[in-house]
Amino acid sequence: MGFTQAVSSVLGKYATFDGRAPRSEYWWWVVFSVLLNWVTGLLDTLLFGPWSLLVYGELHVFTPISTLIGLLLILPSLALSVRRFHDLGRAGWWLLLALTGIGTLVVTVWFMFRGTPGPNDYGPDPLGPPSV
Repeated sequence: MGFTQAVSSVLGKYATFDGRAPRSEYWWWVVFSVLLNWVTGLLDTLLFGPWSLLVYGELHVFTPISTLIGLLLILPSLALSVRRFHDLGRAGWWLLLALTGIGTLVVTVWFMFRGTPGPNDYGPDPLGPPSV
């Protein structure tokens, strides 16, 4: 799965928490999110400069465009993460582990592994041949 296919797949399944998501879909979405964050941060700085909504010292913490885009992407990002756990054969509730400090590292490492080959409790293998 390539960059554009992954991004369109995630946005097409905006709030779909069932099914599976392969590594490529997840990591291309991460790349897209980082790039979009950089672009919106740049736009906020160019358009609003010192007039952002909340300034913490010299750091603009809460900027309008970045905040709006971030809010719009929370749901598809959560849904994708749950589908990624499903691909690993785990329940989506494991995502709560990321709320702890060390849990974020554990989840990141898990997401680097290939999902379970063949069908599992959450659906067919997204990388395998279609099931009949």
